[in-house]
Amino acid sequence: MKNKVKKTVSEEIEALIRISKAITSDMYIEDILKLIVNVTAEVFKSKVCSILLYDEKENVLKIRATQAMSDEYLKKPPLKPDEGIAGKVFTSKKPIVVEDVRKEKEYKYREIAEKEGLVSLLSVPLIVKNRAIGVLNVYTTKKHNFTEEEIELISSIANQAAIVIENTELLIRTKILEEELETRKKVEKAKGILMKEENLTEEEAYSKLRKFSMDKRISMKEVAEAIIIAYEVKKSVK
Repeated sequence: MKNKVKKTVSEEIEALIRISKAITSDMYIEDILKLIVNVTAEVFKSKVCSILLYDEKENVLKIRATQAMSDEYLKKPPLKPDEGIAGKVFTSKKPIVVEDVRKEKEYKYREIAEKEGLVSLLSVPLIVKNRAIGVLNVYTTKKHNFTEEEIELISSIANQAAIVIENTELLIRTKILEEELETRKKVEKAKGILMKEENLTEEEAYSKLRKFSMDKRISMKEVAEAIIIAYEVKKSVK
């Protein structure tokens, strides 16, 4: 019995180490989340492990990563934050254990659970700075009484996943802001060129840029870049 406990603890520590290494690597977020669900499923002998993230625009929880191969499970419709067990976990920001999802009235997709042989469920929130951003679900194929230690471990994994997601979103937002700033700079430069070369007012130059963008169905940045390149080529020829 002691050897079994030691083996389990060793596997759990190894799982956390693998996840921590992935977080600090240069892997894409999709690959990191996939690794998290794979490792979690492996350690807990889970048939299905999935990460659902909250989509603010659509106000739903969507499956973002899972090692499940079943089409039926993968095609499950998104959940509203107040729907099902996952919605309840997301809203309350507290873990929920369900002994048998096939008999749980609040569980949204009992028919799919029956077909897939899913029985017990541990659902924990993904939390960043006291804000829920999603849910991590772990299913077993037999009735399983999740211990406090297991709940704590899976909550730790969920928190690490939440950190990855939050950091990635911050990088994306920063990149978008940088691109917007770069676009504004180029548009301003192109506008100045048009004002100088064609004797236009600032408003006329901007309108011309905008019209060309709409007519050609290309971005303002692309239009501005083309004008800047043409002007620099013209200057070099002279």
